Amino acid sequence: MPRLLVVHHSPTPSVVSLTDAVVAGASDDAIDDVEVVVRAALEADADDVVAADGIVLGTPANFGYMSGALKHFFDSVFLQVGGALSDDGSAAGADGGRKPYGLYVHGRYDTAGAVRAVESIVGALPWRRAAPVLEVLGDVGEADRESAYELGGTLAALVMR
Repeated sequence: MPRLLVVHHSPTPSVVSLTDAVVAGASDDAIDDVEVVVRAALEADADDVVAADGIVLGTPANFGYMSGALKHFFDSVFLQVGGALSDDGSAAGADGGRKPYGLYVHGRYDTAGAVRAVESIVGALPWRRAAPVLEVLGDVGEADRESAYELGGTLAALVMR
């Protein structure tokens, strides 16, 4: 059975509501035979990533960057899941499989730095962005939750066999 992994750091009610909507979308009745695995960023490991057919990442934007928990996730799994480094130790473009991923970010005033940071790391993994990044500023409204639901559904449909 295909597996969609949702790796998130949801320390606030705003990010929790987005995460819940992503999971609900991935579990929609129109999605057949996709196992949705939800892991907090500090609990997810390389085995979770390797076993997944697609991934959704969620984070708040903290001081212009992704959460420390999501960064820890990347630090912990990067090389084990096919991350590529250049000779100087910086991230390099990855070759190989193209596992689809999606990203949602919530911030009070800005999400650009967090999105840029996640995408720079993911660019060195054998993944491909399969949906537009969901960037939510301020209070999370119904339209934001609907977009998160759509993100989860889109990624689940992509991994559905």
